[in-house]
Amino acid sequence: MAATPEVGDDERRRVEALIEQEEGVTHRLVGLWGAVLTGIAVAMTLFHLYAAASTIDQQTMREVHVAFALSLVFLLFPATRAWRNRIAPWDVGAAALVLVVIWYMTTGGTWTNLAGKDDFLDRYVSPERMDLVVGAVLILLVLEATRRTTGLIMPVLALLFWIYALFGNHLPAPWTHKGYPASDMVAELYMTLNGIFGSAIDVSATVIVLFTIFGAVLQASGAGKFFIDFSMRAMKGQRNATGRAVVLSSFLLGGPSGSGVATTVTIGTVAWPIMKRAGYGPSAAGGLLAAGGLGAILSPPVLGAAAFLIAEYLKMSYLEIVRMALIPTCLYYFGLLVMTEIDARRYDLKPVDTGGDQGVRYLLTRYGFHFTSLISVVALMIWGFSATYAVFWSILLAIAVSYLRSDTALFPPKLLNALAAGSIQALGVAATCACAGIIVGVITKTGLALKFSGIVIDLAGGSLFLTALYTSLIVWIVGLAVPVTASYIMCAVIAAPALIKLGVPDYAAHMFIFYYAVLSEVSPPTALSPFAAATLTRADPYITTLQSWKYALPAFFVPFVFVLDPIGIGLLLQTPKGEGWLSIVWVTLGTAAGILALALAAQGFARVRLGVGERLVCLAAGLALTFPDLVDQWVGGTWAARAIGLALLVGVFVLHWRRKAAPA
Repeated sequence: MAATPEVGDDERRRVEALIEQEEGVTHRLVGLWGAVLTGIAVAMTLFHLYAAASTIDQQTMREVHVAFALSLVFLLFPATRAWRNRIAPWDVGAAALVLVVIWYMTTGGTWTNLAGKDDFLDRYVSPERMDLVVGAVLILLVLEATRRTTGLIMPVLALLFWIYALFGNHLPAPWTHKGYPASDMVAELYMTLNGIFGSAIDVSATVIVLFTIFGAVLQASGAGKFFIDFSMRAMKGQRNATGRAVVLSSFLLGGPSGSGVATTVTIGTVAWPIMKRAGYGPSAAGGLLAAGGLGAILSPPVLGAAAFLIAEYLKMSYLEIVRMALIPTCLYYFGLLVMTEIDARRYDLKPVDTGGDQGVRYLLTRYGFHFTSLISVVALMIWGFSATYAVFWSILLAIAVSYLRSDTALFPPKLLNALAAGSIQALGVAATCACAGIIVGVITKTGLALKFSGIVIDLAGGSLFLTALYTSLIVWIVGLAVPVTASYIMCAVIAAPALIKLGVPDYAAHMFIFYYAVLSEVSPPTALSPFAAATLTRADPYITTLQSWKYALPAFFVPFVFVLDPIGIGLLLQTPKGEGWLSIVWVTLGTAAGILALALAAQGFARVRLGVGERLVCLAAGLALTFPDLVDQWVGGTWAARAIGLALLVGVFVLHWRRKAAPA
């Protein structure tokens, strides 16, 4: 398998710093403490694997998950950088305090009787003094754990919502509510399933952690490296081999990882030297790598942690969410491929040998078994298994097939590290979900979601287009400050009701919010994927961010289609009322053509450079194809609008071909 190029020490440190911004600063411990923490992380993994294969009651599952996650956060994530690689006494104390709090809940305050939990849950309407003290301690522990893993912004937002719950009665309409005492809010967030132990933590405990374990096992067995090598060699010798290889490897590697930064860095270390030889500039290469990494959060089977929450909120199977994501994912990668094909002509890229001495057949013969565990996840869900059970068996399969070759075999030391890494990688998401539970609990208690949706609709004057536009801006702005998972949770509760009130199906509204939450991954000031790519290519990070926007932007018109267009839900493989399956084909082809038109307008290049008039016509065609409802009343409906858009696009190609074919 191809060797990974060397990355300079300075670049490596900068990339690691950016990954830490996404995942938090962790200790790098060896010796006794390293062994202890690895053991706890492995125990957490084994518990979740056991829980996936057996039956554990919902409340106990959430409590044990929080106990493992928060205690590990305090032992692995330092309070400040000055204490990195040193476990302070207060870290041990905080971890112990987490266990005390969870044990108090488990015994219902009796400290010894495990049967007391039911009494504890029933008395949330009239909590005892000790209940409130312990609950307040847990809330503070959650805020501090979130600060350590994701930074200050998320805890500060949670505190602002807390203040709103206490003093909202002093605000003017429509923001006002009756106001709640601190004791009521502590009981709501701690002793019910509406707060910290709500649906977000449930998804973290039952699905997200298992998929991070799955990704860690694949990475440890060499599957990630195989996917990159396979992509590079599959595109070997073609003019646009490097661009296509980046897109293909982003899909293969990003699907199981679900992490934009990790995918960008992993592929970038291998692909950047090859892209440079092919003729890519540093900023353009970084932009493509970041846009490809962004696809990791949009690609089945993982789709990022937020996708599991969609299934929970909508009470759908995760397979249904994967099914709805298929066409939008294909359209996203289609947009990237169109951009790379234009790049090949615009930058006059050269074919580069990207595959080493051996070809695709050699790789598939020796390492093709890595595909089996990826296929098994979807196959088992189609067969009727839950996502939890499907990924459980896929983890076991990935471990088993690794022994088919000695260089991929997960022998005990390697396997233990992979199992530990799986749980450690889930800690940031677990802390975020717990903290988001505080915000969701406040929103539910105060009725803020209904108030906010009314405000947005009034501001938009009842216009669905303006409501969708305002919602996308709200989600995008929130996403600048917090991770994708937190952004989705908050906006799904606050912003989705406005779209649903105006007739948008709930699944389309949630998918719309999910896609715009993902957009924050390539948006400053938290544009971690472009910044990581810029570090690898030594380009200006902000120019790289703009380049990544350029690559991703055409496909981000897609969510508006399944919200605004009457047949747009066809992109989610849902048949519109009164329409047949042909409407799904028509809206998919029309949207793909719209992405092509917008890509041409953005790049200003096809076979040769486009003129200003041609770019404007491409822009008009792209808008007519992706936003047909904006002009349907003047042209006779959305079908006619798309037909006009296609005619404009074809006209540009005909004129452009004639201009290219004309003698100089």
